[in-house]
Amino acid sequence: MEFIFSLAIIIAATKLAGDLSVRLGQPSVLGKLIAGIIIGPAVLNWILPSSFIDNFAELGVLLLMFIAGLETDLDQLKRNWKASCAVAIGGIILPFIGGYSASLALGLSHSQSLFIGLLLCATSVSISVQTLKEMDALDTREGSTILGAAVVDDVIVVLMLAVMMSMLGTSEGSALGIIFAKKALFFVAILVVSVVVVPFIMKKLSTIRVTEPVMSTALILLCFYVYFAEKMGVAGIIGAFAAGIAISQTSYKHEVERKVEPIAYTLFVPVFFVSIGLSIQFDGIGGELGFLLLLTIIAIATKLLGGALGARMTGFGTRSAAAIGAGMVSRGEVALIIAASGLESQLLKTQYFTSVVLLVIVTTLVTPPLLKALFPRRGLDESNDRMKEMVGKRQN
Repeated sequence: MEFIFSLAIIIAATKLAGDLSVRLGQPSVLGKLIAGIIIGPAVLNWILPSSFIDNFAELGVLLLMFIAGLETDLDQLKRNWKASCAVAIGGIILPFIGGYSASLALGLSHSQSLFIGLLLCATSVSISVQTLKEMDALDTREGSTILGAAVVDDVIVVLMLAVMMSMLGTSEGSALGIIFAKKALFFVAILVVSVVVVPFIMKKLSTIRVTEPVMSTALILLCFYVYFAEKMGVAGIIGAFAAGIAISQTSYKHEVERKVEPIAYTLFVPVFFVSIGLSIQFDGIGGELGFLLLLTIIAIATKLLGGALGARMTGFGTRSAAAIGAGMVSRGEVALIIAASGLESQLLKTQYFTSVVLLVIVTTLVTPPLLKALFPRRGLDESNDRMKEMVGKRQN
């Protein structure tokens, strides 16, 4: 029954730390992330990594992205597709150049430097999603652009990884054409299923005489989308996001959203936040401190600047563009998966793996305060616009 006690500690720690973070003027997600570090091996050593933590954390991030899909304004997402593509591309080019150049300067080989550059291109917006949700900004133009850019970023980075593995002669890149075809098949199949199959299934299964038929059907669809995404080589969080969007287009959207949030935010999402902090280990990091500091600064600066430039070029104001760039900074679980792949293929040295994990965690920790600091203050902006309008009328 050890896992029951661990679960109690995790829920209590994240809720208390989240409340303290809000009282200090920061998003609650920042406090929850720090709580994971404090109760984990790095400080108090109360909670240790385990298969239980991993499984609950995976369900947590999937439910988080599922809720994001449910709350996404699809029309807004469609209108901002150009901006999303520009943000994703900008947020790939600059980190890749920065990571590659810095790694070469630190004495890494050409192939290892290429891999570090690719690693810095990754983006995971699960933390950004939670922060935007707390700020009631998930369905804004900026929020939709961040979500769309994350999808584009994931596809491009996975394809880049496949190309790199192929160029460097590893087995994972041996069937490059198949990898591209699977990505295309995923999006075509998901589009057809979302438009034709999901509404039919939701309608038919919602009437069966069992408890919670609508929620059960929604969770079955979520699992199917995630499983299919993973099979096609796309991140499971993209599948979860797509499932949320699909159900949001049906009449059951509000019922599913109302019932899934208590499950997610009470049990699974707290474990996801804590699991990030559990990865931190400070043993032996002293010798790689220069490598860690340099790459972390480059990772944050290039992603923020690249995303901001993409947003600025597609019509966003300076503050909005900066906020969008900030929303793309977190590398999250996507970068960790790529890092593990690099370790296995010997493109990432074992001595640098801990530094990369810390880099990922630092980019995750800085994202919530960056978003809050840079996101446009709509209430203030609207008040200023009204004031200007009143002054104009008086002058006339």
